[in-house]
Amino acid sequence: MCGIVGAVAERNISAILLEGLKRLEYRGYDSAGIAVLDASGTLRRLRRSGKVAELERAQRAEELTGRLGIAHTRWATHGAPCERNAHPHLSGDDLAVVHNGIIENHEALRAQLKTLGYSFASDTDTEVIVHLLKHKLGEFGDLTVALKSAVKELHGAYGLAVISAKQPDRLLAARSGSPLVIGLGLGENFLASDQLALRQVTDRFMYLEEGDIAEIRRDSVQIWDADGQPVQRESVQYHEGAEAADKGEYRHFMLKEIHEQPTVVQRTLEGRLGDSQVLVQAFGPQAAELFAKVRNVQIVACGTSYHAGMVARYWLEELAGIPCQVEVASEFRYRKVVVQPDTLFVTISQSGETADTLAALRNTKGAGYLASLTVCNVGISSLVRESDLCLLTQAGPEIGVASTKAFTTQLVGLMLLTLALGQVRGTLAADKEAELVAELRRLPTRLGEALAMDATVEKIAEHFAEKHHTLFLGRGAQYPVAMEGALKLKEISYIHAESYPAGELKHGPLALVDADMPVVTVAPNNELLEKLKSNLQEVRARGGELIVFADGAAGMENGEGTYVVNMPSIHDALAPVLFTLPLQLLSYYVAVLRGTDVDQPRNLAKSVTVE
Repeated sequence: MCGIVGAVAERNISAILLEGLKRLEYRGYDSAGIAVLDASGTLRRLRRSGKVAELERAQRAEELTGRLGIAHTRWATHGAPCERNAHPHLSGDDLAVVHNGIIENHEALRAQLKTLGYSFASDTDTEVIVHLLKHKLGEFGDLTVALKSAVKELHGAYGLAVISAKQPDRLLAARSGSPLVIGLGLGENFLASDQLALRQVTDRFMYLEEGDIAEIRRDSVQIWDADGQPVQRESVQYHEGAEAADKGEYRHFMLKEIHEQPTVVQRTLEGRLGDSQVLVQAFGPQAAELFAKVRNVQIVACGTSYHAGMVARYWLEELAGIPCQVEVASEFRYRKVVVQPDTLFVTISQSGETADTLAALRNTKGAGYLASLTVCNVGISSLVRESDLCLLTQAGPEIGVASTKAFTTQLVGLMLLTLALGQVRGTLAADKEAELVAELRRLPTRLGEALAMDATVEKIAEHFAEKHHTLFLGRGAQYPVAMEGALKLKEISYIHAESYPAGELKHGPLALVDADMPVVTVAPNNELLEKLKSNLQEVRARGGELIVFADGAAGMENGEGTYVVNMPSIHDALAPVLFTLPLQLLSYYVAVLRGTDVDQPRNLAKSVTVE
C-alpha cells in the first residue's frame, strides 16, 4: 500500500522523487516524506501529513535538491498518521530508510536497541530498521554488508530503500514480501515499489525477487539473492503507454477505467480463443495434463477478487461440472483445511501481491493440492512467480482504488478457465463451448452498448444523493454481482450498502425496506426471472423504491416507485460481466454528487500488501 521511490544520478532528482510519489497516490496514504543528500554532503529530510502536494510545497520553499535520495508515502500501520511517524526515518544525521511492510519483531528489536543507547522519535516499526542498520554499519563499516546482516534479524514483510551520507555513491534495496523494482537509466538508476512511479524516466525495469538485496549505483546494479549469492535479474522493457497514468478527457481515473472495459476485455481474450474452443495452452505448457486430473477447485481471494471467485463457482459447477469452494483469503489462511483429492488451488488478485492471498498460496505448499493457478493482472508479481500456472488479465494499470476493469477482466479469465477445464475433462459439450466462445467474442461490443447508457445511469444516481442506506439484490450468479455493487457504493460514496440473495428478503432484510432505502437489483432474462419479479413485488408492497437493471427481453417496465434500465440482451452465462458495468457507473455518479474523493476514498488503499 505504501509507496517507495529512490534515485541515484548526476542530476537533481528531487522532482523525479516527487513525481514518482504522485504516481503512487492511487495506493492510498496518509503522509509523505523525502530525504536527499545535498551538494554539501548533508542528508536533508522533509515530511508532511496529508497529500504529496503539501510535501511538494515544502520542498520548493526549502529548495531541497540532491543527486541521491529516497521518498515515501505512508499508510499507517504502527503509530498514528502524523508527521513524526512519516518516512523517511533517520538514525543520527547520516542514515535514512523508507519501508513498506510490517516488522513483526519490532518490539524486541526496539528493546534491544534501547539498551545499546539508541533513542526513538516515532511509534513506528520502521524506526527499528534504521537504528539496527546504523549499529551494523558501525560494526562492518560498509553499508551493503551492514544491510545484509541487518535483514537477517528482521521478521515480517519489508521493502526497503536506504541511503547514507557516509557512502553517497549508492542506493540500497532489500525485498522480503513487499515488491520492489529497479528502473534502469543511462548514467542513473532508480528504485520504486511499482514501475508506474518511474515511467517518466525509464521504460526498462529489473524486478527484485523474494530475499534479494540490491546495491544501485549510477552506472551499475548488483543483486544478491536470499542465500547471499550474486545473481542477475532479467531486464524487461515496459510497453504500456504512459497515457495509462493520465485521466485524459475523464474527470476521474475510475470513470476512465470503467470506459476502458470493452478494450481491456478484448485484450484479455486475444490469443486465447480458437475457432470454437478456448486454447488451453494459454494457461501454460502443463495445463492440459494438469486440468485433466482436476476433480475439485478451491478459490481464494480478497475483496472484489473474492466476488469474482464467487461468480466463478456458479460457472465451474454448472458448465464444467467441478465442485468449487470459494473463501476469503484472510480467513482461509488461518484455519485447518481438509484438502479434497486432486484439487486445483486458484488465487485471484489484481496486483499479485495481496498479502493474505499470497500467504494462503504459500501455506498450500506440501498440503496435498494438485497444482496452483493464479488469475492476475501483473505478470511479474509474486503470485504469478509462485504459482504453477497463471492466466494474466490485460486490464493494464488500474489507478482508481475502487476496482472496475480489473474485476471484469478477472471474470473473463475465470470463464476461460471454466471452459478450458470443461473441455479437457470432457464435461462440457463441444457445441456448448463453441456457443460460449462465440458469445465471448461479442462481449466487448455488448459492454460498449452498456456504457452507452452512461447518461441514463447518471440521472438515476440523483435518487441516492440524500440517502444513507441501500440494499442490493441478485439471484444465482447475479448475487455476487450485487455484492460487488454494494461494495462499490460503500467504497466511494460512503453510503451504507448491503447485498442479499433476492430469495432471502423474507428472512430478515425486508424489515429494513422503506421509502428511504433504495433497492437496486439486476435482472437478466433467465429461469429465475419470475421468482425475482415476485421478490421485487415484496419490496414495492412495503413502499420501497426499486432501481432495476434488466435484460431488454425481461419485460420489465417503469412504474410508480420503480425505475427500469433496459440492458442489452446477452447469454445468461456472461450476464454477470455485463450487469457489473451499470452498478459501477451508479456508484461513480452517486459519489460525484456527494462530493467524495472518487479515486482515493478515505481509509482505503489500492494494493493491500500487508496483513
